[in-house]
Parts: sequence; C-alpha cells; structure tokens
Amino acid sequence: MSQGFTSEAELEARLVAPSAGLVEDFAKGAGDLVILGAGGKMGPTLAVLARNALNAAGREHDTVYAVSRFGEASVRERLAQAGVEVIPFDLVENDSLDALPDAPNVVFMVGAKFGAATSPSWAWEVNAALPDRIARRYRNSAIAALSTGNVYPFVPASSGGASEDVAPAPIGEYAQSCLGRERVFEFAAQERGTRVSIVRLNYAVDLRYGVLADIGSAVHAGEPVSVDTANVNVVWQGYANEVVLRSLTHASTDVFTINLTGPETLSVEAVAQRFGGLLGRAVTIVGEPQPTALLNDSSRCMALFGYPSVSAQTLIEWQAQWIEANLPMTAKPTKWAVRDGKF
Repeated sequence: MSQGFTSEAELEARLVAPSAGLVEDFAKGAGDLVILGAGGKMGPTLAVLARNALNAAGREHDTVYAVSRFGEASVRERLAQAGVEVIPFDLVENDSLDALPDAPNVVFMVGAKFGAATSPSWAWEVNAALPDRIARRYRNSAIAALSTGNVYPFVPASSGGASEDVAPAPIGEYAQSCLGRERVFEFAAQERGTRVSIVRLNYAVDLRYGVLADIGSAVHAGEPVSVDTANVNVVWQGYANEVVLRSLTHASTDVFTINLTGPETLSVEAVAQRFGGLLGRAVTIVGEPQPTALLNDSSRCMALFGYPSVSAQTLIEWQAQWIEANLPMTAKPTKWAVRDGKF
C-alpha cells in the first residue's frame, strides 16, 4: 500500500511541488500572475505552486498576487511566507477593480456553489455577473477560468464521460450560472480579443476534502453509502492546479476548453468497499444505481499534459490513512451525488 502523509505540512509540500512540465512552461516567459479567489479550497496551494514553479524556472522577479477576502489570517500568513503577494479584496462588494494589479496572466477561481438553490441570485452574481467585470478589467491578459463538469448532461458510465464536444445541458441554477460564466468569458474573447482558457473540473481531491473524503468518512463512521449515483471521477489536486496554470499557455481568442479530471471512471460501491477493507469497517450500501452520472472524458487533458502523478487507487489508500490518523478535514462536503442540480 502506498504510504501517505502524517501531517498537513507534508500534504501541502507535495501539493506545491511543481512538475518539470510546469517549470518548462513558465521558463518560456510567464510574467506576473493574478489569482482571483485565491482563498478557497484550491487557491492557496495553486498560488504557492505557481510561486515555486516560477522560482524553479528562473523567474523569481515575476510576482504572484493572491486576491481574496481571506477570512483566515493563517492562510494569508502562509502565502506571504511562501513569497506570494497577498491582496485582501472583496471582488463582489467593490464597485471598482482598478486597485487590482495589472498582470499578463490571470486565474479566475471565484465561484458560488453551495446555497445556490436557496439564493440563486447570489450564484448568478458571483458565477456570471462578476466574470464580466473581470473580463473587462483584464481584457489584455490571458485568463484561465475555472469551471465545472456540471455544465454537461449526465451520461452513462459506459460512455467514458462527456467530452468537450458534448453540448452543455446544465441542470439547476448552479450549473446554469457556471455556463453563464463560460459564455461571458467567451464574449470577451470574441468581442475584445481576450485570450481565454476554460477548465471544467470534477472533482479535485486533496485528502482534507473531496469525494473520497466524503465516502471514506461515511464508511469510517459506519454510515450508509448511497449508490444512486453509481460512478464518479476524481483527480489529485496537485495535478488539477498544474493543469489550470499550464492552460494559460493555451489561452486563445478561440477559447481553449478542457475537461480536468482523472482518467478512471470509479464505481462508488467499489470505492466504498475498498475503504471498508482499508479501515476495517463493515460497509452498508443503500440506494438503487441510476444508469447515468456526471462524468467527464479527460482524454484531451491527458494528451496535452500527461497523466496525473497520483492514481485514484493511491488516492483511496492515502485517504484511508488520513482518516484513520484523524488528520484535519475541512468539513465541506462536495455533494457529488446530487442529481437534481440543487446545491
């Protein structure tokens, strides 16, 4: 069994270690980078990863700016210690974005998911209206916009997942507003010549949160695992952050769109049973498997950026060790099994 981590510090160190491919991309001439929404689940490690990759590429003078409300002082301190310039800023509340730094590269990570069913106007403001202001502020930059696989329809597991050529058919206000985000950035590309990459992610795993944390924690606690949604995709967060950053080199006025997930289509029941074996727990399966699920085909991503350095099976083993060691969790469930689009 693959040896995992004994602390958050060890996990963080692995997540922010750049690959040779990322360093090579940055060495070609990266420039300053603004990360909008850098205080979320993926943002802090993405910011430090970018800083480390720039250093390794000999571009120490390029600045990484992390922009967020930053509710947790510890996150700000950790980023500053890593050489990231922290900018506390509320992107929604501030009418003007002029105070934000200029940069040739921008990563847009801001999003509203949970609560979208009860406050849909908030989801549309954050996911669709705000991107228009960002696209205007950074019209001359390359923008990598993080999106979601939720914009696709549910597909059979046997299909291998929805490819980028499948027409979006979002279910629910969250997914619809995310498609709105994509369309706004597409408009900027078409009308103002902004170079854009759109990255449709589902689902990142960093052991403190994610689909595997949800399933593994349920098994460990003796709670039933529903298999109504019988299959799922996951991807190591270290790889996910790398692809987001490397997608900037593909940003185009034609809008570069890519699915970001792991190459495996996982059986939820098989994952639960594996956790049962690793954690020494009996597994209770409930529900009736439905014929479709939210699944993405990441073949294009694999062809461009290579396969993730960590497989799904290794992630399951690491996750079990993390749970058994009672290491910190974010207590933010992914709600990956939701089928009606209401988050």
